[in-house]
Amino acid sequence: MTKREAVTTASTPPPSQMLVDERRQHILSLIHTHGKVLVGELSRTLNISQITIRKDLDQLQAQGLIRRSHGGALRLQSGALIDPTLQEKQKQHSPEKERIAAAAAKMVQEGQCIMLDSGTTTTAVAHALRQFKHLTVITNAMNIATVLADTDFEVILIGGTLRKNSFSLVGPLAEDMLEEMHADTLFLGVDGFDLEIGLSTPNLLESRVNRAMVKASGRVIAVCDSSKFNHRSLSRIVPLSSVHCVITDKGLPDTFAAELSTQNIEVILV
Repeated sequence: MTKREAVTTASTPPPSQMLVDERRQHILSLIHTHGKVLVGELSRTLNISQITIRKDLDQLQAQGLIRRSHGGALRLQSGALIDPTLQEKQKQHSPEKERIAAAAAKMVQEGQCIMLDSGTTTTAVAHALRQFKHLTVITNAMNIATVLADTDFEVILIGGTLRKNSFSLVGPLAEDMLEEMHADTLFLGVDGFDLEIGLSTPNLLESRVNRAMVKASGRVIAVCDSSKFNHRSLSRIVPLSSVHCVITDKGLPDTFAAELSTQNIEVILV
């Protein structure tokens, strides 16, 4: 299958003209890239008072996105075994997930068969797909099946053992069912996206089901916010060579986007 190569983004406004959400996203991107930020340096760089910067950092910490320290803030230390619940994930990066979902829906055509794995970003995609009239949706996520239950879609919920953390069905039964299926497009949410090892998730059983989904799909589109990049979880799903497109937010470092493009992976920034 031919993969397209493109990077779609809009120009970043000067710091002094940034809206509050834009400024906080910019600060969050700096923390993800460098591991920490200092209030004084941000104040000088953005030409904004230290009081405002402290309020921004306090708000980002309240959202569970960073850890405040004396004089600045630090990137959260996410271990390979950390496996937050679906409810915990729903509180993080909600605006980004909504934009990612809207962009994902634009890549779908009426009458197609779409596969969705479990997760909050793919749940947002499921909501965005409700604008269509006729789709077949295959998923291992019980909550996504519920989101689409009142549509005219054909919704196929694969069997398996329930993972309460993610409301997903995993295990040999789920993998066996996926061997009998084929979808036009898979929208895959991940916990880790690393240039060397590829896509990963904290749960071994989940990774096996995700891998079976990739094999059963003609096109693989990773949907994840920029906090998932440069992070490795316990279980590898697939290498980058299995991915055709990535939809993420503008917090993705330019170097990362450029590297993905050199590997012939389409990058859509929202």
